[in-house]
Amino acid sequence: MNPFIVGVQFQKVGKTYHFDASGFLDLEIGDFVVVETSRGKEMGEIISIVNDQNSQREGKWKPIHHKATPRDLVRRQFWQRRETEALILCREKVSEVKIESLKIVSAEYSYDGGRITFLYNLGSDIKLDLKRLRASLKQAFPRTKVELRQIGPRDVAKIIGGFGACGLEKRCCSMFLSEFSPISIRMAKEQGVSLSPSEITGMCGRLRCCLIYEYQQYIQARNNLPKPKKRVITPLGEGTVVDIIPLREEVLVALDTGSQQQFPINDIHPLEEFKNLKEKINEPCESKGNGEQNCKNHLNNKKA
Repeated sequence: MNPFIVGVQFQKVGKTYHFDASGFLDLEIGDFVVVETSRGKEMGEIISIVNDQNSQREGKWKPIHHKATPRDLVRRQFWQRRETEALILCREKVSEVKIESLKIVSAEYSYDGGRITFLYNLGSDIKLDLKRLRASLKQAFPRTKVELRQIGPRDVAKIIGGFGACGLEKRCCSMFLSEFSPISIRMAKEQGVSLSPSEITGMCGRLRCCLIYEYQQYIQARNNLPKPKKRVITPLGEGTVVDIIPLREEVLVALDTGSQQQFPINDIHPLEEFKNLKEKINEPCESKGNGEQNCKNHLNNKKA
């Protein structure tokens, strides 16, 4: 019998983790469960049920500990309401030990209040000695296990939220991105995006996550289009490709007559290939017959 695997999220827009819920077949999407993690017991929400077991990793899945009870949910709400108070206190302790480059971003209590995790970010790559801060926090929270966890600038932006650099009222990372994908300058170049920092940098100071959204579409579109400076033949005569419009599958051609015109990809043909084809067709393109049209039809069929 295949195990009953469910996807669990511990934060509203966070990574999904999978657990074996075989002992709780009545669980549904939207239910809260308590599970055992590497950091202890955590409460999360079921957001998916895995139907294709072969698509998941091999090995044993950690089991669901129990379905969250009304008491568990009330305790979780109680400790969540105290997170802001804990955050303010932690920032005061940071000020006391005079660590200026340390920024405390958020405080997260476990659902039962047994552990509190302070997420922080450093303004530089230097390593800091946090022993004094840890000792001070342990005194401030004597009955709670205190953890300090460093996060990157993208995670900071995700937690803080706010307007996106593009003008969206809520940043993509806070709205729907559960994981961050690697972003490179090449993605901006392929899409013709200006490489000025204001155009490609997000509020986190890193390359914008949205650069990956249409990257593959641009790659596929460019594969079907001639490169700039390529000589082509168009319905209006010969010319040179000046620019391409990938998502519209069009090219801007500087005609030999001196004008510029946009053409769909199906209306242009590489000039060199066109001339070679003319030599192979029995009826010459320059004759009074339909040789030139035959050449174009042959190239169009080749594209199809």
